[in-house]
Amino acid sequence: MKVLTFVDQASGEYHLGVLTSKGVLDISDDFETLQEVMANKEKAEALIEFYLEADYIELLNFDELTLGPVVPNPEKIICVGVNYKRHAEEMKIETPEMPILFSKFNNTLTAHNSTIKIPKDTYMIDYEGELAIIIGKEGRNIDRANAMDYVFGYANANDVSERSSQFATSQWLAGKTYDGFCPVGPYIATLGEIGEPHKLRIKTYVNGELRQDSNTNDMIFKTRGLVSHISKYMTLKPGDIILTGTPEGVASGYKTADKPWIKEGDTVTVEIESLGRLTSHFVKE
Repeated sequence: MKVLTFVDQASGEYHLGVLTSKGVLDISDDFETLQEVMANKEKAEALIEFYLEADYIELLNFDELTLGPVVPNPEKIICVGVNYKRHAEEMKIETPEMPILFSKFNNTLTAHNSTIKIPKDTYMIDYEGELAIIIGKEGRNIDRANAMDYVFGYANANDVSERSSQFATSQWLAGKTYDGFCPVGPYIATLGEIGEPHKLRIKTYVNGELRQDSNTNDMIFKTRGLVSHISKYMTLKPGDIILTGTPEGVASGYKTADKPWIKEGDTVTVEIESLGRLTSHFVKE
């Protein structure tokens, strides 16, 4: 399944949808929340197959929809820092011996094709194309061997960062949690849609220029290890988002005095194999 949320034009509320080869199927009459889909995955898949065979079902045009964040209200957004080998090298940081964890909050969430405001008095806005894990089942102290049982799927994300705020102290939080600094989407692809999650090409474009071009196999800590490790400290809940880190090619890693920071009018697109494209437009606050 490729699950998404979109804005219903009549009510203004988020509806759940499934992207198919024929269009988007609205499943909000059958499932009120994404977590309900997660708890009844087999039922959801069977219903989708049934609806697609019915002549009376109206499918929506994906390109005409206003999308929402793939998880509108997660309990937690957990981020992993310095999790690609070549990114650690470009930043001249030693390879971490254990995952570096920090967080974002729900105020940062936004969707594909949304507009992100550059905060006043900031100029070091950076992009970080990332693979996001979407947790599908509650768990604590999860064994590494069983960790994939707790993963519902994956999505594109952009861990937008303001570097001067991020590195003003030893804690990264301030530079990571401005409004709109966590676009996620356009959809969640379940495991059957993408195959091996650590053999995916990941790219980030700024105004069409390729800035990041890597593969998720360059991750230091991969899905099984991350889910197991994080669950030692907190109970993971359905809908929790884990941003797994960014590859090399970020603006702050450029070896030039004038680094290519994001500025007003820029468009950033994160593209991951089998997960589509996540685009954000930047404007002044």
